[in-house]
Amino acid sequence: MRKLSAAIFILILICSTGAFAQDRTDTLYKRPKDTMDLVIKWKQIGKGVQFCETDAPIKSIIGDSKLTILKIDPKLVEFDLFTASGMDSLSKPVNVWADTMNLNIVFNAGMYDLGKPLTSRGLLKSGDHHNQFTYKEGWNVMLALNPTDSLNARDAVVYDMQCTPFDTIKDQYRSFAQGIRMLDCSGNPMNWKKNQSCSMLVCAHDDQENLIIIFNRSPFPQNQMIAFMKQFPRPLHNAIYMEGGPETSLYISIGDFCLQKVGSYVSGTYVKDTNETFWPLPNVIGIRVKK
Repeated sequence: MRKLSAAIFILILICSTGAFAQDRTDTLYKRPKDTMDLVIKWKQIGKGVQFCETDAPIKSIIGDSKLTILKIDPKLVEFDLFTASGMDSLSKPVNVWADTMNLNIVFNAGMYDLGKPLTSRGLLKSGDHHNQFTYKEGWNVMLALNPTDSLNARDAVVYDMQCTPFDTIKDQYRSFAQGIRMLDCSGNPMNWKKNQSCSMLVCAHDDQENLIIIFNRSPFPQNQMIAFMKQFPRPLHNAIYMEGGPETSLYISIGDFCLQKVGSYVSGTYVKDTNETFWPLPNVIGIRVKK
């Protein structure tokens, strides 16, 4: 288990506290004159998985200002949610999770409790194991995995809890990871009152119900990332914030295609672009590409 010093405890507070996305706003999306178009050119890297790395529409304060994007067809891959608390109680970097559980793609399963570093801050359930029973009021979005009736069902769905109450789906899936809403079920932008610049990982659906995963190392405010999502060539909806800061992790290994992305910068707390290693994570989403 990772031991957190007081200083580390403070710096990881980052994009993980009080940033409830509740209010619809259209004011963020009046594009400045110097804003570029978001250009997305997909490359097939596995069955049901496409990849793109592109320039963000505006420059970040540091770094290469790149967005790393995956488009995944949930019907063509296998999803699962893994928790250290349900296994050996040892947090692991995403590459170790991948090796241990034979996974092709691994990323954060939401934010975790700084005082109890094996425990998610929002509701988190993996099969019969409850990592966190408590439903976090105000977060308003849930990634649901592993349907109990798999006939014609997608293996992973992001739900807007304001459109689809949790009680109506809690018996339809085996696993859940709660996060903070960025776009609602109609694709409307949600304004974040606490709006920090940071590395982050976000998931959403496009209009064909593919799962879109977006990673940025170069820091942007959450409201700016919401604005980027509104520029996608195919409209996005049900966007969920999964993690921000140096613990943000994305690992991909499919055939000859390998990619490792680690986060770093957070305005006000971790104001540096120096992190180069995956942090141990207690809870992760894992994807296996079908052969």
